[in-house]
Amino acid sequence: MLTDSKIRSSKPLSKSYKLTDTQGLYLLVSSGGSRLWYFRYRLEGKESRLAFGPYPTISLSEARERRDAARKLLSSGISPSQLIKRPGSAVDKSRTFRQAATSWHTASQKLWSTNHARKIFTCLERYVFPSVGALDIGRIQTHHLAELLRSVNNKGVHDVAGRVRQYLTKIMRHAVQQGLIKYNPALDLDGIVPQPVSRHHPALPLKRLPELLEKIDHYRGRALTRLALALSLHVFLRSSELRLARWDEFNLKARLWTLPAQRSAVEGVKFSERGAKMKDEHLVPLSLQAVALLQQIKLLTGDSLFVFSGAHSLEKPMSENTINKALRVIGYDTKEEICGHGFRTMACSALNESGRWSKDAIERQMSHRERNNVRAAYIHKAEHLDERMEMMQWWSDYLDVNREGFIAPYLYVRQ
Repeated sequence: MLTDSKIRSSKPLSKSYKLTDTQGLYLLVSSGGSRLWYFRYRLEGKESRLAFGPYPTISLSEARERRDAARKLLSSGISPSQLIKRPGSAVDKSRTFRQAATSWHTASQKLWSTNHARKIFTCLERYVFPSVGALDIGRIQTHHLAELLRSVNNKGVHDVAGRVRQYLTKIMRHAVQQGLIKYNPALDLDGIVPQPVSRHHPALPLKRLPELLEKIDHYRGRALTRLALALSLHVFLRSSELRLARWDEFNLKARLWTLPAQRSAVEGVKFSERGAKMKDEHLVPLSLQAVALLQQIKLLTGDSLFVFSGAHSLEKPMSENTINKALRVIGYDTKEEICGHGFRTMACSALNESGRWSKDAIERQMSHRERNNVRAAYIHKAEHLDERMEMMQWWSDYLDVNREGFIAPYLYVRQ
């Protein structure tokens, strides 16, 4: 590797010669005494070189930075010469991919939460802009985007590669709509990134309910964690919906939990603004058993904003890993047997197998998103609240019956 002292001590000879650094970078010392930086590279079988400028105007460290930027472009199949800044040939900043992506991001923010918008832009900054951000969007072709996706996928972050493809398609569509380009080159990226294998959240078969209930009852860790496990089984909500619960969301006399679409942000608490995942207010009827559990919890955390406060502070909620960690402590493999989200699967299975409850009431209680917009409006307006009050009490009673031994949902209904 070159050093500044070695470069400064170099003298012109009768013929030009090279001082080689690493990864294609070298300094050409001419017979006239000039010293010019070059980067030698190969693309599609052809060898080329790119001039970076004279030393010491371009220092050794700056030359290496330019070499590294050029290598990132090459990894995406893009010639670094596209970025040469010659008079009259500089890229119009209003037409760069980064500018188009920023425009799309700004126009789309009304559809996202603040946190989701931040995640998307961070992803673009990390995986996309270093390769194509400075390019004229009109010069970007499908094969450039394909190489970009392959480079992301080869890092082992397959789910990120899938999301990046979605972002590229939407950014380029926005560019078409804005008149920057005539065709969306991201439309032909099928097969570049393999579809990830869908993994469902593990859940126990219902016949193992008695075993699960006994293990929860005999959990010997923190009392609040045991109560959180028990309540989670009764209300079967998503993790963030449960662990970020606030006491002011509950009306224990009316036996109703009103889960807001978005919660007030709490300083120092990451993602504290998260409410119902589907971004609509969600009503959770509370069984007598659930109310009893909440009354016990209130004795422990009634002075806290959070129902499930952290182990070390009443001002923070419990960790997002608490439920799954407790399940591992009582003997379950949370990747193969059951995780906290699996409580939802078990409840949904029992409610459907019973044959007693309407599909609409079950889906509304599960807070699933209806894909048919007309039907979604009907279900949301109807709420089915009376039926769901009965249904949630039935589920808690069914759990209690299974403490004595398993009984199938359809048989319990007959009793």
